[in-house]
Amino acid sequence: MVSVARGGQRLTRVLIVGDVIDDIVVTPLGNVTRDSDTTSHIRAAPGGSAANQAAWLAVSGVHVRFVARVGAADVARHRAELAAFGVDTELIADPDAPTGKIVVMLDADGGRTMYTDRGANQRLSASDLPPSLLNQVDAMHVNGYSLFADEPRAAVLSLIEEARRREIVVTADPSSSAYLEELGASTFLSSTRGAAVCLPNLDEGRVLSGQTEPRDVLESLRVHYPVVALKLGSGGVLVGEGGEVELIGPTSSTVVDPTGAGDAFCAGFLNSYLGGNSAIDAATHGSMLAARAVATHGGRPPTEGGGT
Repeated sequence: MVSVARGGQRLTRVLIVGDVIDDIVVTPLGNVTRDSDTTSHIRAAPGGSAANQAAWLAVSGVHVRFVARVGAADVARHRAELAAFGVDTELIADPDAPTGKIVVMLDADGGRTMYTDRGANQRLSASDLPPSLLNQVDAMHVNGYSLFADEPRAAVLSLIEEARRREIVVTADPSSSAYLEELGASTFLSSTRGAAVCLPNLDEGRVLSGQTEPRDVLESLRVHYPVVALKLGSGGVLVGEGGEVELIGPTSSTVVDPTGAGDAFCAGFLNSYLGGNSAIDAATHGSMLAARAVATHGGRPPTEGGGT
């Protein structure tokens, strides 16, 4: 297991492997009428959990190398979108599969229902992830979506093993409770064995631990990871590191769009923690970035002149 350096040493070069997605976000403007029309606001935006995390981490001042697979026709567009945030992006052009897509239905209470077609993301292969990606990298962040299909998982696991050999810090975000249930908790836990940090939300934590209550979930996951930050939505974040367990309350914010809040939290946490701060301080920093995320449309940082 590789520990995160302390004593003022900052780990500022991070590799992220995961999904790029085209989001289609639907906000009904009235009661949903089944079998007929519902007036709605429909917005398209680039997304994908790992790509969002890369964008938020890059604007926080971290050098981010991001690798993913997209439809050949979309390479230039998605590379430019991420480059605008300062992400060093390596996109593999898939000649056959389209870029992944998600239709996100926003509920009146702020909840979301997501219809997902992962497209080219599921075709990430070992040839897309050579060991040279880890050159001049301090940490590798494993986004759960990269583990949910057989071929990408095998490729990412090989890169994780290389990171361990090089004593590069590995962190993990489970990313999806539904896909975790399909994959199986034991497969995710074994795949991320030795990771220094795990950043699940409560639903993901329940799948991984088999527990229900947040503190029981946290204690179960701490058997596998030295640091766990359990995201509780409006309930804040429950953080465990060493002998400390602390509940960090949420940062108040006007909720415009919850898309990407967890990704922003992850980026804020990693920026702070890899920078040498405690997990408690990192969770506070992550909560602040998540509050910024929900106050703007889309899953990525607001562009100049837009958002909040």
